[in-house]
Amino acid sequence: MDTVVKKLYEGLFLVDSSQAASDWAGVTASIEKAFSRAGADVVEMKKWDERRLAYDVKGKSRGTYILAYFNCDPLKISSIERDVRLSESIVRVLILRTDKMSKEDIEKEVPFVVAERKAAEEAVAAQAAAEARQAAVEARQAAAEEDPQEEDVVDEAIEEDEAAEEI
Repeated sequence: MDTVVKKLYEGLFLVDSSQAASDWAGVTASIEKAFSRAGADVVEMKKWDERRLAYDVKGKSRGTYILAYFNCDPLKISSIERDVRLSESIVRVLILRTDKMSKEDIEKEVPFVVAERKAAEEAVAAQAAAEARQAAVEARQAAAEEDPQEEDVVDEAIEEDEAAEEI
């Protein structure tokens, strides 16, 4: 019986963004099905990014990239590529041998995750700034109620805060 030596490969799959959004499980299942038919072992599979394409591919102007690392017999790569070409959910594929990738490189965050985290952090910071401005306005109003002579200063400060919020 022959012993099969599996090599590490990196596959980048391009799928239609609208299909990925509506049927993510189906898209990933079609990729996993191609891997299982070839006897490949998936190390990691993740959404890499959604981007506008440089040119239309099969009538699509946007695409979602799925990055997969898998161990497979080198003789079975062509069968994975064939299965993917026959799949209606996958637009394009690129498979490269990548034996020298470390586990840290494989587990590195993808641009999609980094962008989502950055947007969440910016939203939290904006919310905190808005709450701080509101607290400052309330403090100035409380001070104006205690000292009626400062009411004009408070009104000017409130107008400045509202102008800053509009920007």
